[in-house]
Amino acid sequence: MIQPRSRTVVVLAAGEGKRMKSALPKVLHPLLGRTLVGHVLAAAAAAAAAAERTLVVVGHRAEQVTAHLSEIAPAAVPVLQAEQHGTGHAVRLAMAAAPDATGTVVVLNGDVPLLRPETVAELIEAHESAGAAATVLTAEVADPTGLGRIVRDPAGGLERIVEERDASPEQRRIREINAGIYAFDAAGLRDALGKLTTDNDQGEEYLTDAVGLLAAAGAPVGVHVAADVTETLGCNDRVELARLRRLLADRVNEGWMRAGVSILDPATTWIDVTVHLERDAVVEQNTQLYGTSTVGAEAIVGPDVTLIDTAVGAGATVLRSHAVQARIGVGASVGPYAYLRPDAQLDERAKVGTFVEVKKSQIGAGAKVPHLSYVGDATIGARANIGAATIFVNYDGVHKSHTTVGESAFVGCDSSLIAPVEIGAGAYVGAGSVVNRDVPPGALAVTRAQQRTVDGWVQSRRPGTAAAAAAERAGAGTAGAGNGQVGAGNGEAAHHHGAGDPVPGDTATD
Repeated sequence: MIQPRSRTVVVLAAGEGKRMKSALPKVLHPLLGRTLVGHVLAAAAAAAAAAERTLVVVGHRAEQVTAHLSEIAPAAVPVLQAEQHGTGHAVRLAMAAAPDATGTVVVLNGDVPLLRPETVAELIEAHESAGAAATVLTAEVADPTGLGRIVRDPAGGLERIVEERDASPEQRRIREINAGIYAFDAAGLRDALGKLTTDNDQGEEYLTDAVGLLAAAGAPVGVHVAADVTETLGCNDRVELARLRRLLADRVNEGWMRAGVSILDPATTWIDVTVHLERDAVVEQNTQLYGTSTVGAEAIVGPDVTLIDTAVGAGATVLRSHAVQARIGVGASVGPYAYLRPDAQLDERAKVGTFVEVKKSQIGAGAKVPHLSYVGDATIGARANIGAATIFVNYDGVHKSHTTVGESAFVGCDSSLIAPVEIGAGAYVGAGSVVNRDVPPGALAVTRAQQRTVDGWVQSRRPGTAAAAAAERAGAGTAGAGNGQVGAGNGEAAHHHGAGDPVPGDTATD
């Protein structure tokens, strides 16, 4: 068994990426839950767990890249390449920043997000097992245009790496390409870096020339061919970025399906690499799962759902809805067309229905907010029922205030609860009420005016209309029609329910 050597990881992330045509550095462009460089660092961390240090060479918009590194990989050490003079120059600066580095040095490009940790680990193992001075990751591609070619000697060993712009017509026909991923012996690398020149078409120090110098000196140089060529694909423009995103999405979706998750339409399903799903979860078409979202066993998400940093409990359903930093409990139901904002929490079997928005609120176990309501800064008790078009009035223009609805309380349709206010357990609020004082447990609060009905008003005030004709066909009388001064909203009451005697259907919907 080969004993692990000391290891150093160097990630090259200094380039501008001009073809991206973006104010954002190329390595910071996002791809399914991580930036390009974030994917590379994650692969390196998983593969080279024994690495003593990770160095990231930064250059273009260095402060922005360094700030990102402090968030995703705080142990990584940024190394500034103020002027970009090639990959060899970048690695030389990194080695100067780690003068005590020994053993294996792994060099990775910062724009190969599909690279798997297993491939990096295999490269390191092949390099250290062979006692090589350098080992290069290569791949066979159908179209090598724009990529460095692997030139082998008659015995099949690596002779040198030639960049396309420096390659002869014969060398350009070679389909084995350099993936830009290497393992070096630290001492040999330092020696070769000190001998690099800028005698090439770009006038830069090529790291590939270091490999050639080691091979020319007779040092053992190995080649490790990647099993999956897609892992070596880099990104130079947004078209290539989109292709990588599709390839990674297919990989992620296939992985989850093989783990026991049903994805009904993988082509329209986008799942970040940071998402977690349990067995027998169902993801329907046109669904996006982002960030740290989780979906529990046997939960159904979709169609047409977007979840961002949201947890969905086992057996819950989320249909045609959008949720951000929300918590959806076991067996709960959301949608269609619901919007859960940060700190929305649905307890077990709670329901948030059609065109309901919830923000910074807890919906208790079995409680229901079925439709057309806004719930903000509230606590709703277990089994409470919130009628359609209810508004939790939480903002006075300066401060946000809290509303509490007790367990098994009923709030009638088209009501406004003006915070701070508390509706007691088992209390009722009559439909159409505006409540700004606490309602004791078991009490009824009604604030609407009594209904007034004026018979014959349509025939008197709207003669000749379709409404008048319909009323006449229905046999409507003309009582009260002579009161020409009575308007639709101010006539005397003819029929009404008393304010203290509402019927249950007057208070809420289900």
